Amino acid sequence: MKPSSGEILRGELLLEHNTVHAMIVIYCAKHHKKTRQQHHSLCAECMALSEYAKVKLDRCVFGQNKPTCNTCPVHCYRPEPKEQMRQVMRFSGPRMLLKHPILAIRHLRHEKRAVPEVPKQNVSNRHLRKRSK
Repeated sequence: MKPSSGEILRGELLLEHNTVHAMIVIYCAKHHKKTRQQHHSLCAECMALSEYAKVKLDRCVFGQNKPTCNTCPVHCYRPEPKEQMRQVMRFSGPRMLLKHPILAIRHLRHEKRAVPEVPKQNVSNRHLRKRSK
């Protein structure tokens, strides 16, 4: 059985995924109306992008101290998903203040934080989760 993001991600990483997922939902609702399965669900392409973001958050070298992606010195997305996410964020970012104001304000405040140095040891969520088993 595949664990949900709540079972994989915790703390700041879970909040980050909730924000990204909310942006993807806004984008998909506007751009992929005909390919969505049902109301409030994502099309296959957007669901794959959300899952990809979850995996990248889980494996982030910064762990719980992860900066926002646009301020991060480590670019971990492959070119195609990176471009998809750029389009999603460009479209959904301004709309987040209306649909999800708390997530949007939290994300804007998070962008202002100082970017930490790249850790020398494995502190990714995935590494810590595997070590605790």
